[in-house]
Amino acid sequence: MLQIRGLVKAAQKAKDRLKAGIKPQDASAFQEFIATSVESVESLCADANIKPSSLSTRSRQAYYFLKSIDLQNLPLVCISSNPVLPKTIGIKKIKTQQRAILNQICKISNSLSLNSQDIQALAKIINQIIGEIEQNCTLAEATPVNLTHSSRQVYAWLKFLSLGNNLESHLKTTQRLIQIASRVCQNHCEEIENLSIDLTNIAGLYRARRLDNDVSLTICEGFLNASDQILEALVRDSLLGKTKETTTIIRDFAYTEEYSSVLLELDLIVEVVTENAAGKHYDLNRSFNKINNQFFGGSLDKPRLSWSHIPTYRQFGHYEPSRDRVVISLTLDDVRIPEFVVEFVLYHELLHKYHGAKFVNGRHLVHTLEFRQDERKFPYHKEAEAWLSKLAMLKPCTNTG
Repeated sequence: MLQIRGLVKAAQKAKDRLKAGIKPQDASAFQEFIATSVESVESLCADANIKPSSLSTRSRQAYYFLKSIDLQNLPLVCISSNPVLPKTIGIKKIKTQQRAILNQICKISNSLSLNSQDIQALAKIINQIIGEIEQNCTLAEATPVNLTHSSRQVYAWLKFLSLGNNLESHLKTTQRLIQIASRVCQNHCEEIENLSIDLTNIAGLYRARRLDNDVSLTICEGFLNASDQILEALVRDSLLGKTKETTTIIRDFAYTEEYSSVLLELDLIVEVVTENAAGKHYDLNRSFNKINNQFFGGSLDKPRLSWSHIPTYRQFGHYEPSRDRVVISLTLDDVRIPEFVVEFVLYHELLHKYHGAKFVNGRHLVHTLEFRQDERKFPYHKEAEAWLSKLAMLKPCTNTG
């Protein structure tokens, strides 16, 4: 019996969406999702010279459920066109709470080995603070997007640490930073008595403050997956002064996807994204269906697809595993941008979903050899990369050290 991969998940997703109700602006995308799923099943059955009734039990049930959905009478939910926007909300003592978390991170990272019980206890505290913030927002009939800038920045960072393996990665990177800084101090600046290092959500690349023999170094969370060479360049720039070599190393990394993807994920945590895959010029639903059939044999489960609210000029797409969502930069929804460029960026992000991530020596690796090999299968990948490089030059990097 033929079993179609992803079909049961597609049916469950459709069932959940129908139960919750479909937003009017999402109706066409949902209709296309169902129609495409049904067509894919029937096409695969035709290729195998069988009827859908001959599918395995679960695949057959999923197919008949999708086939039975009345696409012309979907359960639509009405949303007020003029919602009342609440005032911004400031969370008292949130900076104090952040400082306490950073101190605990430093304490755990100072150990030779990371204690799993300490990590679990810290994760519990982080989740408790997140819960309190979200409860305050709910009581104010708001969401975290209505937080003041400083409160939103801290909330996004805490929420980021609570997702997946981010907290463990953060602790390992902080541990590496402490070890590198200790080595640099021993060799070049023995006069420093107290050195504090924080890895957190800040604007810019890093900040260094020195008062007599005390030094505090605050580094952007974007360096979460940086190599030891890059981290050492940061430490040397801060403690010994800038050099052309260290500055180049730092700046080069700040232009990579490893850096900007972390920043984008932090931003998207509190961004209200209109999950409408249909842009003014390009429809991500149509692009996904084309890519899925061409490169994944129609087997890849469809993630949530949306355009960002604002144009970006360094990174043009992002995949969020925790939300199973692909966000494509509004910069690409332009009649002047060739369609193959949009499709290449979407394909790149779908490869992140397909391959996942690997942890090697404490580092979070997403661009593995297998990933790059698959990426090169895109027919116009060189031309698309040239276009993206040209777009990236339109607006200079505004991060400063």
